[in-house]
Amino acid sequence: MHIYFLQHADYLGPARFADWLTGMGHSHNTCHLYADEAPPLFDNFDALIVLDAPFGLHEDTPPAWLKRERKLITRMLKSGKPLLGVGVGAQLIAEALGAIVSRGTYAERGWQPITLADESPFDLPERFEAFTWHHDVFGLPDEALPLGGSTASPLQGFAWDSGRVVALQCHLEATAASVSALYDHLAAFDERLAATDGAYLQSRETVMEEPRRFDRLAALLDRVMLDWLRHARRP
Repeated sequence: MHIYFLQHADYLGPARFADWLTGMGHSHNTCHLYADEAPPLFDNFDALIVLDAPFGLHEDTPPAWLKRERKLITRMLKSGKPLLGVGVGAQLIAEALGAIVSRGTYAERGWQPITLADESPFDLPERFEAFTWHHDVFGLPDEALPLGGSTASPLQGFAWDSGRVVALQCHLEATAASVSALYDHLAAFDERLAATDGAYLQSRETVMEEPRRFDRLAALLDRVMLDWLRHARRP
């Protein structure tokens, strides 16, 4: 399969998604929307991954290209092609499916325990740790099945259309390098997420102190991606 990434900032790249796809024999390209690159032609890819972004969906001055991106996501939902979103990418999918995206009660930044929902279709442990970096949350779209949630964010993702569409608020693709880049650009995010204290806000030192956490994330991402592409290949 050939997969396209939609990227919203130079420091918010595909991270472990790219390594996983290459290792599994899939090709991929990246559309740098923030650099005014046009979205890929619909027939030029088999699946789409929408990455995180440093902005909210309902800011007063959204990027000029966001309207085109929303149209592409809507077309993906109708097409039958596999679609995956993470962070703001997941929020865009939730919004396109009619769910409400809004400011959450708490911002999350760092490692958070996730409890799998009873009805979750994801092949993940009943409880696992994931990297989080967000202040907005979304509701569960109609006919979607929830991933599960953390204390601060009861819905950390969902699957729709038998797993063809996956939305992840948490970041299973995170690596030490991608997380370091986030902290390097912390000021680019809103005041709430960039705050230095809070019940669910962790410092760079706390997040980076145990490198093996990123290795455990890789195993979780492998499960999600294999299941996503298995559903994508169904007749």
